[in-house]
Amino acid sequence: MFDVYRNGKRDLLVLSTGSAIPGPYSTKKWRKSRKRIVKVSDEIKSTIQRQGYYVRSSWVTKKRMI
Repeated sequence: MFDVYRNGKRDLLVLSTGSAIPGPYSTKKWRKSRKRIVKVSDEIKSTIQRQGYYVRSSWVTKKRMI
C-alpha cells in the first residue's frame, strides 16, 4: 500500500505506507490523502523501490499536456 500527499501547489508525493516524509520535502506543508492507494504504475513503483519516494510536480504535468 502507498500513502499519497499533496501540497498547496498541487505537487504529489507518494510513499510506502508508514514511511516518513524525506528530508528535502519535509519543510513543505503536505496534506495526507484520506485514501490509501493499493496499486500504482510500474514507473512509480520502481522509483519508490529505488529512492523510497516518488514526487511529481504539477508544472511538469501541465507541460506534457501542451
